[in-house]
Amino acid sequence: MKHSEWIAILDYGSQVTQLIARRIREQKVYCEIIRFDTKAADLAKRAPKGIILSGGPASVTDQGSPLCDPAIFELGIPILGICYGMQLTAQTLDGKVHRGTKREYGKAMMQVTKDCPLFQGLDKNLQVWMSHGDKVEAIPAGFEAVAESDNCPYAAMQNSAKKIYGVQFHPEVVHTPQGAQMLGNFAYKVCGCSGDWKMSKFIEDNIQAIRTKVGTDHVLLGLSGGVDSSVVAALLHKAIGPQLHCVFVDNGLLRYNEAREVEELFGNAFGIDLHTAHSQDIFLDALAGVSDPEKKRKIIGKTFIDVFAEKARTLSGKVKYLAQGTLYPDVIESVSPIGGPSATIKSHHNVGGLPADLKFDLIEPLRELFKDEVRAVGRELGLPSYVVDRQPFPGPGLAVRILGDITRDRVDLLQLADLRVREEILKMPNHLDVWQYFAVLLPIQTVGVMGDDRTYENVVAVRAVQSLDGMTADWFKLPYEVLDSISNRIINEVKGVNRVVYDISSKPPSTIEWE
Repeated sequence: MKHSEWIAILDYGSQVTQLIARRIREQKVYCEIIRFDTKAADLAKRAPKGIILSGGPASVTDQGSPLCDPAIFELGIPILGICYGMQLTAQTLDGKVHRGTKREYGKAMMQVTKDCPLFQGLDKNLQVWMSHGDKVEAIPAGFEAVAESDNCPYAAMQNSAKKIYGVQFHPEVVHTPQGAQMLGNFAYKVCGCSGDWKMSKFIEDNIQAIRTKVGTDHVLLGLSGGVDSSVVAALLHKAIGPQLHCVFVDNGLLRYNEAREVEELFGNAFGIDLHTAHSQDIFLDALAGVSDPEKKRKIIGKTFIDVFAEKARTLSGKVKYLAQGTLYPDVIESVSPIGGPSATIKSHHNVGGLPADLKFDLIEPLRELFKDEVRAVGRELGLPSYVVDRQPFPGPGLAVRILGDITRDRVDLLQLADLRVREEILKMPNHLDVWQYFAVLLPIQTVGVMGDDRTYENVVAVRAVQSLDGMTADWFKLPYEVLDSISNRIINEVKGVNRVVYDISSKPPSTIEWE
């Protein structure tokens, strides 16, 4: 989709390049992550309002390190180099970069020494996050130093006449507290953006684009009840109404009452043509006796394709398009710039492996969006909070939260235990601060005493974490009274459990899910 104003982010392989994009989008300015070696002429055709050169793991002093087209500095478009991007700017414009003998990593205090639009409205002393080995030793002609730290005399530089800026630190990470404002200053005060990236406009533009593309044809969507597929369903339904057909596979491994909620919301309230495959027995039979988590995932994936395909065949005569909830992070495939392009576009298939007789054209209305933007679209479309704020849920469902063998009784037990975890945490005023929370059924039993009887029953683990994006996570410090309520309710209300434990592991070294 064409955007009236946007910022280009040239990716040099930083692990946090996507954070730059998210911070710019938060300023209501559209941006895209593109190849580091994009030609200046190609950029000029698309007319970005600004260009950001990301950080990266390479050294600009090394042979074969990823470089930009030098002509981008002659386009007259504002440029901001971040970390490696600043060093690349300096070296390309005949400054000098010194190969560091050791990395500077962590928080640093930076002093703003001259007026600079990046730091307008901010204090002169700022906490920033450094993560670099090389340093700019001499800035190019026409530039001036505008900030310094104890270990970095050129913490920031500018050529105000050409609107070219460089910062040695990372404004995109949370450890630079005023970093979002710095990026906002670049977008608005330097690039002159107006901030027209709004979800209401996204919906309006996409509805028109969907209608133009689909015409009188029909669209098939695999609806899971998760945030992404739910928003796709609501958006497509608004655009093409009865031309949308959804297939919902109930594998029996969903959260308590989730299948009924999906059917009631999309089938009844929205009036979408919803085809439910009630396949609990098929999945449980296929999983019988399987305890290895990787085998569970493969079995569930194959069985899902079989069930989905069977339903899809009943609709294939009138369907041309397959809709998917592909998001922007799915589209960006990061590869080390040293070994090849740092950002290439891939065709991401959420419903992969369909049989050869089912051939559809793809339609991916959310492929420009990050997860938080998808939730915002969902709210604009009138989806209820329990859908748009739904937590991440693994594709294999409760199968990877039941350690060991999967049986109907164990699924029922975990659904009831998990329900109580969710109900108690949802009572907390700050429950949205908890990124993900759930129960896990362990493959062990322990001795207990209930009344006058000795018991030997199951153990349930409770997991709650805080995170920004799931890449790293810390265990959430739930109040004792909440933990007490969770434990009491599970043990007293869920038959077959006599012990509840709380997982206090962070990621890394642990993962959020247990399998």
